[in-house]
Amino acid sequence: MTITNDDEFNSVMNKLLLMTNANVDGMRVHNETWAQQIKDAMVVNGGDVENATTGDYVMHFLTFGFKLIFALIPPPSMLGGWLCFVVSLAMIGIIVILVSDLAGTFGCLVGLKDEVVAITFVALGTSLPDTFASKTAAVSEKYADNAIGNVTGSNSVNVFLGLGIPWLIASIYWAVVNPDKGFVVEAGSLGFSVTLYTICAILAVVLIFTRRFVPLFGNAELGGNKVMKYVSGGFLVLLWVLYVTLSSLQSYGKITSPF
Repeated sequence: MTITNDDEFNSVMNKLLLMTNANVDGMRVHNETWAQQIKDAMVVNGGDVENATTGDYVMHFLTFGFKLIFALIPPPSMLGGWLCFVVSLAMIGIIVILVSDLAGTFGCLVGLKDEVVAITFVALGTSLPDTFASKTAAVSEKYADNAIGNVTGSNSVNVFLGLGIPWLIASIYWAVVNPDKGFVVEAGSLGFSVTLYTICAILAVVLIFTRRFVPLFGNAELGGNKVMKYVSGGFLVLLWVLYVTLSSLQSYGKITSPF
Protein backbone atom coordinates (compact mmCIF):
# COMPACT_ATOMS: atom_id res chain seq x y z
CA MET A 1 0.00 0.00 0.00
CA THR A 2 1.36 3.39 -0.97
CA ILE A 3 0.30 6.57 0.88
CA THR A 4 0.72 9.79 -1.06
CA ASN A 5 0.19 13.41 -0.07
CA ASP A 6 -2.49 15.16 -2.15
CA ASP A 7 -0.79 18.52 -2.58
CA GLU A 8 -3.46 19.79 -4.95
CA PHE A 9 -6.25 19.12 -2.43
CA ASN A 10 -4.25 20.76 0.37
CA SER A 11 -3.60 23.77 -1.82
CA VAL A 12 -7.31 24.19 -2.56
CA MET A 13 -8.21 23.89 1.12
CA ASN A 14 -5.57 26.44 2.11
CA LYS A 15 -6.91 28.88 -0.47
CA LEU A 16 -10.47 28.41 0.83
CA LEU A 17 -9.35 29.06 4.41
CA LEU A 18 -7.54 32.21 3.35
CA MET A 19 -10.52 33.43 1.33
CA THR A 20 -12.98 32.92 4.19
CA ASN A 21 -10.48 34.12 6.81
CA ALA A 22 -11.66 31.27 9.01
CA ASN A 23 -10.54 31.29 12.62
CA VAL A 24 -11.02 27.78 13.94
CA ASP A 25 -10.37 28.81 17.54
CA GLY A 26 -13.01 31.52 17.26
CA MET A 27 -15.61 28.95 16.19
CA ARG A 28 -15.56 27.13 19.52
CA VAL A 29 -19.01 26.92 21.09
CA HIS A 30 -17.70 26.69 24.64
CA ASN A 31 -14.68 27.00 26.88
CA GLU A 32 -13.47 24.05 28.86
CA THR A 33 -12.83 25.75 32.20
CA TRP A 34 -14.05 28.61 34.36
CA ALA A 35 -10.57 30.12 34.18
CA GLN A 36 -10.74 30.37 30.39
CA GLN A 37 -14.20 31.96 30.55
CA ILE A 38 -13.01 34.58 33.03
CA LYS A 39 -9.90 35.19 30.94
CA ASP A 40 -12.01 35.75 27.81
CA ALA A 41 -14.31 38.10 29.75
CA MET A 42 -11.36 40.21 30.88
CA VAL A 43 -10.16 41.04 27.38
CA VAL A 44 -11.79 42.82 24.45
CA ASN A 45 -13.60 40.79 21.79
CA GLY A 46 -12.98 37.50 23.59
CA GLY A 47 -9.21 37.81 23.14
CA ASP A 48 -9.26 38.63 19.42
CA VAL A 49 -7.77 42.08 20.01
CA GLU A 50 -6.34 42.41 16.50
CA ASN A 51 -9.81 42.38 14.91
CA ALA A 52 -11.48 44.44 17.67
CA THR A 53 -13.21 47.63 16.56
CA THR A 54 -13.93 50.83 18.45
CA GLY A 55 -17.43 49.57 19.10
CA ASP A 56 -16.00 46.41 20.65
CA TYR A 57 -13.94 48.47 23.08
CA VAL A 58 -16.94 50.64 24.00
CA MET A 59 -19.18 47.62 24.58
CA HIS A 60 -16.44 45.91 26.58
CA PHE A 61 -16.25 48.92 28.90
CA LEU A 62 -20.04 49.16 29.29
CA THR A 63 -20.63 45.44 29.84
CA PHE A 64 -17.47 44.50 31.72
CA GLY A 65 -19.29 43.85 35.01
CA PHE A 66 -21.91 41.66 33.37
CA LYS A 67 -19.25 39.74 31.46
CA LEU A 68 -17.47 38.87 34.68
CA ILE A 69 -20.71 37.82 36.38
CA PHE A 70 -21.79 35.58 33.50
CA ALA A 71 -18.29 34.14 33.23
CA LEU A 72 -19.03 32.42 36.56
CA ILE A 73 -21.68 30.26 34.87
CA PRO A 74 -20.43 26.64 34.60
CA PRO A 75 -18.94 25.75 31.20
CA PRO A 76 -21.24 23.85 28.81
CA SER A 77 -18.82 20.93 28.85
CA MET A 78 -19.83 20.03 32.43
CA LEU A 79 -22.60 17.42 32.89
CA GLY A 80 -23.49 17.48 29.22
CA GLY A 81 -24.43 21.16 29.32
CA TRP A 82 -27.37 20.75 31.73
CA LEU A 83 -25.62 22.54 34.60
CA CYS A 84 -24.87 25.49 32.34
CA PHE A 85 -28.48 25.52 31.12
CA VAL A 86 -30.01 25.54 34.61
CA VAL A 87 -27.62 28.13 36.04
CA SER A 88 -28.10 30.33 32.95
CA LEU A 89 -31.87 30.30 33.46
CA ALA A 90 -31.39 31.27 37.10
CA MET A 91 -29.05 34.11 36.13
CA ILE A 92 -31.52 35.36 33.53
CA GLY A 93 -34.25 35.37 36.20
CA ILE A 94 -32.06 37.43 38.52
CA ILE A 95 -31.22 39.90 35.76
CA VAL A 96 -34.91 40.25 34.89
CA ILE A 97 -35.71 41.12 38.51
CA LEU A 98 -32.93 43.72 38.57
CA VAL A 99 -34.02 45.21 35.23
CA SER A 100 -37.63 45.42 36.42
CA ASP A 101 -36.68 47.20 39.65
CA LEU A 102 -34.28 49.57 37.89
CA ALA A 103 -36.87 50.37 35.22
CA GLY A 104 -39.47 51.15 37.88
CA THR A 105 -37.01 53.39 39.70
CA PHE A 106 -36.04 55.12 36.45
CA GLY A 107 -39.69 55.72 35.56
CA CYS A 108 -40.30 57.20 39.00
CA LEU A 109 -37.32 59.54 38.64
CA VAL A 110 -38.28 60.87 35.19
CA GLY A 111 -42.02 60.86 35.84
CA LEU A 112 -43.06 58.03 33.50
CA LYS A 113 -45.79 55.55 34.30
CA ASP A 114 -44.89 51.89 34.73
CA GLU A 115 -46.91 50.99 31.64
CA VAL A 116 -44.85 53.34 29.47
CA VAL A 117 -41.54 52.18 30.93
CA ALA A 118 -42.58 48.56 30.35
CA ILE A 119 -43.32 48.96 26.63
CA THR A 120 -40.22 51.09 25.96
CA PHE A 121 -37.10 50.58 28.06
CA VAL A 122 -37.89 47.15 29.50
CA ALA A 123 -39.17 45.83 26.16
CA LEU A 124 -36.12 47.15 24.34
CA GLY A 125 -33.77 45.62 26.89
CA THR A 126 -35.35 42.19 26.58
CA SER A 127 -35.79 42.27 22.79
CA LEU A 128 -32.47 43.71 21.60
CA PRO A 129 -30.70 40.33 21.94
CA ASP A 130 -33.41 38.82 19.71
CA THR A 131 -32.86 41.67 17.26
CA PHE A 132 -29.14 40.97 16.97
CA ALA A 133 -29.78 37.23 16.71
CA SER A 134 -32.27 37.80 13.90
CA LYS A 135 -29.82 40.10 12.13
CA THR A 136 -27.13 37.42 12.31
CA ALA A 137 -29.54 34.77 11.04
CA ALA A 138 -30.71 37.02 8.19
CA VAL A 139 -27.12 37.60 7.04
CA SER A 140 -25.80 34.06 7.42
CA GLU A 141 -28.81 31.88 6.56
CA LYS A 142 -30.09 31.10 3.07
CA TYR A 143 -33.75 31.52 4.04
CA ALA A 144 -35.59 34.01 6.25
CA ASP A 145 -37.13 31.32 8.47
CA ASN A 146 -34.61 31.58 11.31
CA ALA A 147 -34.59 35.38 11.31
CA ILE A 148 -38.37 35.75 11.54
CA GLY A 149 -38.96 32.55 13.50
CA ASN A 150 -36.60 33.75 16.20
CA VAL A 151 -38.78 36.80 16.83
CA THR A 152 -42.10 34.96 16.87
CA GLY A 153 -40.68 32.13 18.97
CA SER A 154 -39.17 34.52 21.50
CA ASN A 155 -42.40 36.48 21.89
CA SER A 156 -44.43 33.29 22.23
CA VAL A 157 -42.20 32.25 25.12
CA ASN A 158 -42.58 35.70 26.70
CA VAL A 159 -46.37 35.56 26.49
CA PHE A 160 -47.16 31.92 27.16
CA LEU A 161 -44.43 31.13 29.69
CA GLY A 162 -43.44 34.58 30.92
CA LEU A 163 -47.05 35.33 31.83
CA GLY A 164 -48.50 31.86 32.20
CA ILE A 165 -46.08 30.44 34.78
CA PRO A 166 -46.15 33.46 37.16
CA TRP A 167 -49.93 33.66 36.94
CA LEU A 168 -50.24 29.92 37.60
CA ILE A 169 -47.95 30.10 40.63
CA ALA A 170 -49.74 33.20 41.97
CA SER A 171 -53.16 31.61 41.47
CA ILE A 172 -52.13 28.45 43.33
CA TYR A 173 -50.57 30.51 46.13
CA TRP A 174 -53.65 32.68 46.66
CA ALA A 175 -55.96 29.67 46.38
CA VAL A 176 -54.09 28.13 49.31
CA VAL A 177 -53.54 31.28 51.40
CA ASN A 178 -56.87 33.01 50.82
CA PRO A 179 -59.31 30.71 48.97
CA ASP A 180 -62.32 32.97 49.59
CA LYS A 181 -60.86 36.05 47.92
CA GLY A 182 -59.05 34.37 45.04
CA PHE A 183 -56.47 35.90 42.74
CA VAL A 184 -57.59 39.04 40.88
CA VAL A 185 -55.41 41.44 38.87
CA GLU A 186 -56.99 44.47 37.22
CA ALA A 187 -56.35 44.65 33.47
CA GLY A 188 -55.82 48.41 33.25
CA SER A 189 -54.82 49.40 29.71
CA LEU A 190 -54.00 45.82 28.71
CA GLY A 191 -56.97 45.45 26.35
CA PHE A 192 -56.08 48.53 24.30
CA SER A 193 -52.37 47.65 24.20
CA VAL A 194 -52.92 44.04 23.12
CA THR A 195 -55.46 45.04 20.47
CA LEU A 196 -53.14 47.67 19.07
CA TYR A 197 -50.24 45.22 19.04
CA THR A 198 -52.38 42.62 17.25
CA ILE A 199 -53.25 45.11 14.51
CA CYS A 200 -49.58 46.03 14.05
CA ALA A 201 -48.59 42.35 13.99
CA ILE A 202 -51.18 41.60 11.30
CA LEU A 203 -49.85 44.48 9.20
CA ALA A 204 -46.31 43.12 9.60
CA VAL A 205 -47.43 39.66 8.43
CA VAL A 206 -49.22 41.25 5.46
CA LEU A 207 -45.98 43.00 4.54
CA ILE A 208 -44.06 39.72 4.68
CA PHE A 209 -46.56 37.97 2.39
CA THR A 210 -46.59 40.98 0.07
CA ARG A 211 -42.81 40.87 -0.22
CA ARG A 212 -42.99 37.15 -0.99
CA PHE A 213 -45.34 37.45 -3.96
CA VAL A 214 -44.73 40.95 -5.40
CA PRO A 215 -41.78 41.13 -7.87
CA LEU A 216 -41.08 44.74 -6.85
CA PHE A 217 -39.79 43.42 -3.51
CA GLY A 218 -37.77 40.64 -5.14
CA ASN A 219 -40.23 37.85 -4.22
CA ALA A 220 -38.45 37.41 -0.89
CA GLU A 221 -39.20 38.12 2.77
CA LEU A 222 -35.72 39.61 3.23
CA GLY A 223 -33.36 41.33 0.81
CA GLY A 224 -34.39 42.21 -2.72
CA ASN A 225 -34.57 45.73 -4.11
CA LYS A 226 -32.43 48.12 -2.04
CA VAL A 227 -34.97 50.93 -2.00
CA MET A 228 -37.81 48.60 -1.03
CA LYS A 229 -35.67 47.13 1.74
CA TYR A 230 -35.48 50.54 3.37
CA VAL A 231 -39.18 51.13 2.74
CA SER A 232 -40.06 47.82 4.42
CA GLY A 233 -37.78 48.48 7.36
CA GLY A 234 -39.15 52.01 7.77
CA PHE A 235 -42.71 50.68 7.70
CA LEU A 236 -41.97 48.21 10.51
CA VAL A 237 -40.23 50.89 12.58
CA LEU A 238 -43.25 53.15 12.02
CA LEU A 239 -45.54 50.42 13.38
CA TRP A 240 -43.43 50.24 16.53
CA VAL A 241 -43.47 54.04 16.96
CA LEU A 242 -47.25 54.13 16.50
CA TYR A 243 -47.70 51.32 19.03
CA VAL A 244 -45.56 53.04 21.67
CA THR A 245 -47.08 56.47 21.02
CA LEU A 246 -50.73 55.40 21.08
CA SER A 247 -50.24 53.11 24.09
CA SER A 248 -48.49 55.90 25.98
CA LEU A 249 -51.22 58.42 25.14
CA GLN A 250 -53.86 55.96 26.31
CA SER A 251 -51.98 55.34 29.58
CA TYR A 252 -51.97 59.07 30.31
CA GLY A 253 -55.64 59.45 29.42
CA LYS A 254 -55.05 61.55 26.32
CA ILE A 255 -57.07 59.14 24.21
CA THR A 256 -59.97 56.94 25.26
CA SER A 257 -59.82 53.18 24.96
CA PRO A 258 -62.91 51.42 23.60
CA PHE A 259 -61.84 48.16 25.30
